Amino acid sequence: MGLLVTLIGDMVGSRALPDRAGVQRRLAAVLDEVTGLLDPAQRLETTVGDEFQGAFGDVGTATLAALMVRLALLPEVDVRCGLGEGEVVVHDPTSTPLLQDGPGWWAARAALEELARPRRSAARTWFEGPDPGAAARVNAFLLARDALVDRLGERGLRLLAASLRGSTQADIAAAEGISRSAVSQQFSRGVGAVRDAQALISPPRGDGEDDT
Repeated sequence: MGLLVTLIGDMVGSRALPDRAGVQRRLAAVLDEVTGLLDPAQRLETTVGDEFQGAFGDVGTATLAALMVRLALLPEVDVRCGLGEGEVVVHDPTSTPLLQDGPGWWAARAALEELARPRRSAARTWFEGPDPGAAARVNAFLLARDALVDRLGERGLRLLAASLRGSTQADIAAAEGISRSAVSQQFSRGVGAVRDAQALISPPRGDGEDDT
């Protein structure tokens, strides 16, 4: 399939979850939803165990997909996503999941393995690519972004997820049944920073960024 950004993810601590089957069904539904929103080069789908994968045409959209999947599952379940840029070779396009490998796929696998190292225990997204300097800049963004997400409460997580899907603050206030002022306070505590930082590397969706 040529040059892509492959995403390989897994659930954190999945063996300890009391209802693993229910979580797997929820994950599959979230992957379908994000696939519909972002139109990836390869749809997001579960693979083996607690893993899932997909592929995108650019790094920015891949980082957005990783964040959207994570937000849809938090706070009950957390995920890690390894992203790898490079050529992907699909050996059997009829199989589900796709039977594939190639430098891009292996880079994503290496990124996911990096997240399993003790020094990355708090990180949730990592990128490997052919340009070390570019990869370092992407990972600097991802480390800061995911750390900000970790500081959000349940409402903040919902507001950020809605904003990334294109909802305005007025839309969010109506959906949450709270005042515009309350929404604005949440945005000033980190939601707005994550949204704006993400918009710098991936195309904004809808009108969610038009009001501050």
